[in-house]
Amino acid sequence: MMSNANTLMQLARRALTNIQTPVLSFRCFCSQSSSSSSSAPSSSPSAPNNKLFVAGLSWSLDERSLKDAFSSFGEVTEVRIMYDKDSGRSRGFGFVNFTNEDDAQTAKDAMDGKALLGRPLRISFALDKVRGGPVVIPRLSNINVFGRRS
Repeated sequence: MMSNANTLMQLARRALTNIQTPVLSFRCFCSQSSSSSSSAPSSSPSAPNNKLFVAGLSWSLDERSLKDAFSSFGEVTEVRIMYDKDSGRSRGFGFVNFTNEDDAQTAKDAMDGKALLGRPLRISFALDKVRGGPVVIPRLSNINVFGRRS
């Protein structure tokens, strides 16, 4: 029984050793690319965000009704409700774009938690969708095989 534990421990160490080398080089790559892309206005944290993510939508709500609900806070440039590919039914969330960041903030503050067609809305600022962007993986060097920190 003891030899099985030792063999398991050796295999785990070998696996962790093999994993850590690519992770270290990958983390270096991530830090370089994130600093170079931070000059782009879309990824800057201070960039204006006019797009709201609206969750908790009723399945019967259409884009015109959603636009009407938010247009009292400012000029709405685009409204998109996301639909299921197979059933064609609403997935219960969508996006509302405003021309002005202040209008978006006002609409978020006023409509977050309010009911629309009997369902409370959950509203936040939409995050930019990044496809193929770097993924930061935490280092495993200070965690041993059994999950306890060393």
